[in-house]
Amino acid sequence: MARKRKTRVRKSQIGGVLAVIVIALLGLYRTGALDGVMDRVGITQSITAKTSGNNAVDQDAYKQLTQLTFSSGSAPVVQVNGGKSTLTASTWQSSHIDYGNLDRLNRTTTATAYLSKDNLGKSEGRPSQEWTPTGWHYNRSGQTEIYNRGHLIAYTLTFNINSDGKHEQGAEGSSDNPKNLATQSAYSNQVLMQIYEGKVRQALVDGKQVIYQVTTVFRGDELMPRGYWAQAISTDGTVNFNVYIYNVQPGYQFNYTDGSAQADSAMKVDESGLDN
Repeated sequence: MARKRKTRVRKSQIGGVLAVIVIALLGLYRTGALDGVMDRVGITQSITAKTSGNNAVDQDAYKQLTQLTFSSGSAPVVQVNGGKSTLTASTWQSSHIDYGNLDRLNRTTTATAYLSKDNLGKSEGRPSQEWTPTGWHYNRSGQTEIYNRGHLIAYTLTFNINSDGKHEQGAEGSSDNPKNLATQSAYSNQVLMQIYEGKVRQALVDGKQVIYQVTTVFRGDELMPRGYWAQAISTDGTVNFNVYIYNVQPGYQFNYTDGSAQADSAMKVDESGLDN
């Protein structure tokens, strides 16, 4: 009898521990804290996207991305569709860029570039930027640069293409095109985007043809994008990526409603898993 009683006690104790764990996880889920925990241990939400014959943006995947919230200490880049592009390589016919129209709030939408080596240029002496994208704030004099006018398609990838996206030999690139500029953190623009722009640039240097699409992701009517959805595929398949890049800045917190920012020393990113 004593042995059975001990067994029942152990089972009761185990059941109690499991109940506490379940309640704790439920609390984390309801507060949204579980997302941050999952990110820090290398688990990300699974975002799938559908392939489109005309390379249209998958709106279901877009809606999923709008709900992602960066948690301090997490990875600043999320793989979309297992990191595989949903663009159709066979649609590459000639160099041009399909610029999406600004939406009802004057925000950028998406840009899909069909690129070749002919579209490479250098950044020295680029024209000045006058366009003010939604959510824009000027960097404060003498303080850390945190705001950039970020190009959806990098300026140095848009040579010999005019502002309408059509091939035009001698065109200097899309520097001040409202359909190609959004308010981007300096970190997102100069560190994170550079990784993937570099992959596209190297492929073009190697003579490959690449389709490269960047979509700004806004939550509701917010004026500053929460992130940039970037994907690319080369016609030979050697370049193939699909990522969501958080629009964040270490040491600062953004109010995406209007683009304002506050210093926050606790705001950090985990760069350990970034591509080289």
